[in-house]
Amino acid sequence: QVQLVESGGGLVQTGGSLRLSCAASGGTFSSYAMAWFRQAPGKEREFVVAISRSGGVTVPADSVKGRFTISRDNVKNTVYLQMNNLKPDDTAVYYCGATTSTIWVRVEGIDYWGQGTQVTVSS
Repeated sequence: QVQLVESGGGLVQTGGSLRLSCAASGGTFSSYAMAWFRQAPGKEREFVVAISRSGGVTVPADSVKGRFTISRDNVKNTVYLQMNNLKPDDTAVYYCGATTSTIWVRVEGIDYWGQGTQVTVSS
């Protein structure tokens, strides 16, 4: 059993920045690839970015490439999402996910989810 708790969401203006955190407990953090997904009202949960177990490989969605950066601290058992140059289309609930699989970019590959944190980007 792995528990994930996101934090750091909030309201920012277009072009602003925000840093999300996901704290993990239970299990062995370094055994999991980690990913961020997001879900806007009425839409499916979509992949944002993922990071390998050691942090050596990152995979961003095209929509956030160059703007969002994922990182992890395997001592603190925490994964981060640095979001820069935010746009209104980034508005969503952001979810942290953990997986032991090789499927990082689809919801069906995620084993554990956090509760989500709201990010709202205003014009």
